[in-house]
Amino acid sequence: MKRYPILTGALLLSLAVGCNEKSLDQLNPNAVTTDSYFKTDGQIRSAVNGIYAALQSTNLVAREWFFIHDLRSDDVAAGGGQLETPRNQLLTGAYDTGNSVMSSVWTGDYRVIHRANVVIDKAAVATTLTPAVSKQAVGEAQFLRSWAYFDLVSMWGGVPLYKNYVTTIAGSQPRASEADVYAFIIADLKAAQDALPATYDAANLGRVTKGAAQMLLARVYMQQGDYTNAKTELQKVISSGQYSLVSEYSDNFIEETEFNKESIWEVNFLPSGGSFNWNGDADGATAGEETVRTQEYSAVGWRNIIPSNSLLNEFERPSKGDAKIDPRYAKSFYTTGDKFNGDKDVLTDAAQNGNSSVVDGVTQKVSWRKFSLMYKTNNSFLTGGINQRMMRYAETLLAMAECENELGNLASAVTYLNQVRARPSVAMPAYPTANYPVSNKDQVFKAIVHERRVELSGEEIRNRDILRWRKLGKLTTEPLSYFQKGKTELLPIPQQEIDNNPNVGSKGQNPGY
Repeated sequence: MKRYPILTGALLLSLAVGCNEKSLDQLNPNAVTTDSYFKTDGQIRSAVNGIYAALQSTNLVAREWFFIHDLRSDDVAAGGGQLETPRNQLLTGAYDTGNSVMSSVWTGDYRVIHRANVVIDKAAVATTLTPAVSKQAVGEAQFLRSWAYFDLVSMWGGVPLYKNYVTTIAGSQPRASEADVYAFIIADLKAAQDALPATYDAANLGRVTKGAAQMLLARVYMQQGDYTNAKTELQKVISSGQYSLVSEYSDNFIEETEFNKESIWEVNFLPSGGSFNWNGDADGATAGEETVRTQEYSAVGWRNIIPSNSLLNEFERPSKGDAKIDPRYAKSFYTTGDKFNGDKDVLTDAAQNGNSSVVDGVTQKVSWRKFSLMYKTNNSFLTGGINQRMMRYAETLLAMAECENELGNLASAVTYLNQVRARPSVAMPAYPTANYPVSNKDQVFKAIVHERRVELSGEEIRNRDILRWRKLGKLTTEPLSYFQKGKTELLPIPQQEIDNNPNVGSKGQNPGY
């Protein structure tokens, strides 16, 4: 399923504007309203597709979502000369309540929530829907609503909690507690697991599954330090038999191998070669549903973001006393001299706009390979259709390793780590290694931190790992140089929310802003 039909008009609130002129105080009898829609299976499916469309938008997965997560981690550094001020602010910690990237993600998440609430509320009262269609639609909406709330609560703390769709300004909500938001997410995901299928046919690939709901719930539990319940959800994913590691690591980041056995959930984009939709709502009538990720990160694109020195030097290599260089390094990054465009071209320093990196003390230009179209093109403008892998089975195994270690099952934790390292195209020596002994809990945790970073680099996971480990007191050193205790644990509530939501206001702002 490479495209979802996008419904916009039926998801917009129908507003009547009061006026002294009676002749102007009329409603269009032919207009589609929320009261006249959501009556058929096709309409409710279109409404669900509208939620996915919001997820695909530039406010979220097509652009700003990957920026806010990567720039708030230590995986990236500034690359070329086009890293606009709002993005550079996130990278350096100089952001404030008016940061436009932050505001876009906030708006995008709440757009997903609003559209999901419409589906859930309308399906509950519709009497003409096929029960199976209604059940699945609600399950998909509950998952997507939970995903958006988890995005919000993990970065902003307690946020306004909308359990139903809002029709007036009077419905604006104050900030709920972080605990209440998490409780709502957990309830949603438990319900979604019961409603969602394990698999779909080829025409519906990309819709969320039972396994995706289990994996997201495990993430939610882990973020709260509840490793017991997280382990239960991860075991469901493992025991399902639906997923396995693919032999070639790179297959997780290119277009031709989407929806492979390792993929638990990915966000669909149209095949590369169309036109990028810069609309934040993903509702353009003529532009295709593509992502700008490859253009922003690629060596021959804008190269706005490059891998950080700390990430590059995290990979195992003989110069550090390790047995071999980790093959995931070359599969994650392009370095000057590498071949690309079907091995027809060679990457030069001159082609890579902007800054260099320092690896093992050597200054060189390094760029992202993951999710880049450069493997099959040399175009300098590279919007494209590589699906964003949101969850994959390798993360499941690494999360299980973390849970087992926290629960005192060290040998089991190491076994899960070694499964990831044993992938045929990686084939790294099993733990323990020279630099990663695993004889106690702290040593195993160090190996987990390492393995998660090199396996999942640039996949918008490191930010949340840092947030979790910092909150749970597990970080031995602070990864972000700008970190200020009591302030930058959380992002500021966007100024637009402070100004427009009377139940939040300036008194509802996070500390330090």
